[in-house]
Amino acid sequence: MSFVQPAPQLGNQYRDDRVLHSYLRRALAPATLAAIESDLLALGSNAADAWKSMRQRSAEEPVLTQWDVWGNRVDRVELTRAWRTAQPLAARYGLVAAGHDPTFGPAARVHQFALVYLFHCASEFYTCPLAMSDGAATALKASGNAQLIARALPHLLSHDPAQHWISGQWMTENSGGSDVSGSETMARLVDGEWRLYGRKWFTSAINAQMALALARPEGAPAGADGLALFYIETHDAKGRWQNITLDRLKDKLGTRELPTAEVHLDGTPAQLVGEAQHGVRMIAPMLNVTRTWNAVCAVATMRRALALARDYAQRRHAFGRALAEQPLHRTTLANLQAQFEAAFHLTFYVAELLGLAQTGAASTTQQNLVRLLTPLAKLWTGKLAVAIASEACECLGGAGYLEDTGMPQLLRDAQVYSIWEGTTNVLALDFLRALRAAGGAQTLLDAQGVLRAQVQSDDLAVCAKSAHARAAQFAARLQSLAGDGDALEANARDLALGFAQSIALSLLARHADWAQRDDNDRHPAAAARRFAELLPQPPTHSYEDTCALVTGRD
Repeated sequence: MSFVQPAPQLGNQYRDDRVLHSYLRRALAPATLAAIESDLLALGSNAADAWKSMRQRSAEEPVLTQWDVWGNRVDRVELTRAWRTAQPLAARYGLVAAGHDPTFGPAARVHQFALVYLFHCASEFYTCPLAMSDGAATALKASGNAQLIARALPHLLSHDPAQHWISGQWMTENSGGSDVSGSETMARLVDGEWRLYGRKWFTSAINAQMALALARPEGAPAGADGLALFYIETHDAKGRWQNITLDRLKDKLGTRELPTAEVHLDGTPAQLVGEAQHGVRMIAPMLNVTRTWNAVCAVATMRRALALARDYAQRRHAFGRALAEQPLHRTTLANLQAQFEAAFHLTFYVAELLGLAQTGAASTTQQNLVRLLTPLAKLWTGKLAVAIASEACECLGGAGYLEDTGMPQLLRDAQVYSIWEGTTNVLALDFLRALRAAGGAQTLLDAQGVLRAQVQSDDLAVCAKSAHARAAQFAARLQSLAGDGDALEANARDLALGFAQSIALSLLARHADWAQRDDNDRHPAAAARRFAELLPQPPTHSYEDTCALVTGRD
């Protein structure tokens, strides 16, 4: 039995990524791209090397040791090799700092997220604490708390691995994550210092040097408005936990390299970030940031899954020829690629808008678009990453079901994108609230009209017209439900997904027109035409049927 199947391989993940190359040539000034390209190449090489290393060793998970041999409570967390490698890389390449660096002005976020996109899969979700750190830096800036800004930001934005900090985000309790109104953690003033008492149910990156936490000051009213936002440093100057005990590390479906803990706070020293109320409002500035990270990491996973599936298709022969030469397999990969490219352009458009907004360069319309498109990009890419990772596993056949190939890990890890920072339903409802605040769907239709006007070639103009028309259909369906709150809410997910994909097509068509005209690249046009065929129809189901199916009663 002499046959040995060659494994799929990865080259430099920047050099080999046509979609990223094409986008950056259009979105960035030539001087900006030239200034950052060496970092992109380095992280692309690191991604290939990390993939090879992962395949040559057994899977690792963090280990919690709660007691030392003498009976002392130590709560020591041993990190995986991938995480120990990722930390200095993240600092040196400024994966958080780049988003706040004024050097490239509004393009800072595109610069940052191009780095993140290349770094993510190699880091085994070290991007999670980086996202929380970026969110914490954003929230602290917005708070205007000069003392905490001076204390924390030099660490969060440091390029020096010895000085660089990551932040936790301690919001979720047993009573809820998206709905934190029932939080039971209490804050008490003890000798003029705030101290926190309670239990946090889901604290990712428990190795973080600091965290932002919600707690209810003693005597504050029930509900979300009674919560305040607090800053915590997890260890004292001697490296001891500050009245924090780790109950256990979570046994999760995926992201198993990421140490996520349940913790008890028993008088943990803390500082108010703002006033002693309205803490939920104070975390709002971080949501656009962390949700954009989520979307970027989701498209990075799609890209990795497709790169492996395409390479394998060249190496695997069945029924007399390579999979890559078989029409049905080609069609499968083409459909996945078109969806990925559309999701990529929506995600990085959100990154562009975020950069404009944080530098004060965004128009009122663009500020509204940040609020509208961020939940759309997050919810759609979260669902799509799972679908593409699943299809990629299938593209490898039986090998794709085996842990050693790395494909099952991609699929398991992808499931977190639709859960973290708001589930699909939570984000769909958030989108509807943002839509009402923006005055309705016309903001989105007008934005698509602007994109449509930029498309010159006839074939892509058809795609842009189709995208605009489909969005108008979703807007009409939205309007038809406006008088029935339950029915509108019941259709929120389908409406959000429909708007997300129609806008993604507008963006893909706009980019494809540029690529075809100015970059002599016909591939994005093929992606736009294919994705136009995959657009969903507006929902037509009745809420009465929904109720009947769920209750099981007439």
